[in-house]
Amino acid sequence: MIIIKKPNWIKIKIKKKKKNINNIKNIFIKNNINSVCKEAKCPNLYECFNKGVSTFMILGNICTRNCNFCNIKKGRPKKINLNEPKKLLKVINYIKLKYIVITSVNRDDLIDGGAKHFYNCIKKIKKNKNIIIEILVPDFRNCMNNALKILNFNNPNIFNHNLETTFNVYNKILLNSKYKRSLKLLRKFKNIQSKIPTKSGLMVGLGEKIIEIFETFYELKNNGVNIITIGQYLQPSYKHINVKKYIKPKQFNIFKIKLLEMGFNYAFCGPFVRSSYNADFQYNEYKN
Repeated sequence: MIIIKKPNWIKIKIKKKKKNINNIKNIFIKNNINSVCKEAKCPNLYECFNKGVSTFMILGNICTRNCNFCNIKKGRPKKINLNEPKKLLKVINYIKLKYIVITSVNRDDLIDGGAKHFYNCIKKIKKNKNIIIEILVPDFRNCMNNALKILNFNNPNIFNHNLETTFNVYNKILLNSKYKRSLKLLRKFKNIQSKIPTKSGLMVGLGEKIIEIFETFYELKNNGVNIITIGQYLQPSYKHINVKKYIKPKQFNIFKIKLLEMGFNYAFCGPFVRSSYNADFQYNEYKN
């Protein structure tokens, strides 16, 4: 395995306000709520926690798949916590959030892939009418139509599903997932709810070619995606697939220019960009 040294632009320098971070961590622990920021080792964790912002991860913290880029635990998930929607609203109101992202692990063990639990969480949170809700969903393998039907009864403000990478790299890093299935999910939701913005994200630096990235842009555009995020893949640990290349910041600027030229409503591109990073800002830019 060849390990590439991290360039200077990949090193994060941030002042940690431990009080804010510890307060949020304690709130999550006390209410048995998971944060993908922590579970996935997001590079922006300290910045977001300092701001009092987090992405909630429902349906437990154990995934039924074993993608070799992801830091989430793999195995047999526990039963659904039926009190989770109530706990979510409690935490949201305590932190005084106005924009939230709800994501989940893959739950291939559930007949609806966890869609009903997403529905229940959205329904409960909508009791606070000032909150904008973005959901970042799995691909709902074997239950896509049923899952979308369930979600259609209680829609979010924005629907997000990450394609993650290009077609040629996809099967090397996403196990038990399919590139075309993810595109199909995005297209189907847009066909059902044309007025709700759809969003997707890609990682770069996994061995993909520039032309393949541009081809992926076109596929996302042709499947109705409005907002796109592009960020550098960072290896969570030595057990995960290694970084093939660190993409220079100027290349991310080129990506953004290309995406806007193609007609995407908004593009957020940079080394540390993640799908949920500054999600409220992304949404506001889309609206404007």
